[in-house]
Amino acid sequence: MSSPGDQKVLMAKIGAAHGIRGEVRVKPFGDDPLSFADYGVLSDKNGSRTFKVEKARVQKTVVITKFKEVKDRNQAEELNGVELYVDRAQLPDPEEDEFYYSDLNGLSVLDNDGTHLGKIVAVQDFGAGDLLEIRPKRGRTFYIPFTKAFVPEISFSDGYVKAQLPEDYFSEEGSEESEAVSPDK
Repeated sequence: MSSPGDQKVLMAKIGAAHGIRGEVRVKPFGDDPLSFADYGVLSDKNGSRTFKVEKARVQKTVVITKFKEVKDRNQAEELNGVELYVDRAQLPDPEEDEFYYSDLNGLSVLDNDGTHLGKIVAVQDFGAGDLLEIRPKRGRTFYIPFTKAFVPEISFSDGYVKAQLPEDYFSEEGSEESEAVSPDK
């Protein structure tokens, strides 16, 4: 796992162009929708392009943003889908019992008995709350809800999270029953 100082943290994602003057719709990640503009220059994932926020305003679920480098709608349209990052070192240290989701990546996931279930590869939110995406040693990734009930302990110093899963969490019995086809059909 890399140290927090050399990581990039995803702050927002550029969406569609807005108007003709080079503004774009930006989907921010964080509690404060305008916070992505507070950390100076943003960059794409590999750092090859940088963006300086000239102005930003909240409009419903997005932030209408004008970047200094974007002069017209054509340039704005080319940015659709670009993710905006800052260096982890630019962010303030989290308070006690707070952390950045990027700090979870690479942590081991242990169950109640200390059995290794896999490593965290991402924190996802598909609309119903945060999920930890876990990659086991073999097989497909799986998700667990990122709540205190399912993840009661996080130890950054020891490099793990404890997952408290129900006994039937990995059971597929319910899905087999729903896939059964009636002989009448």
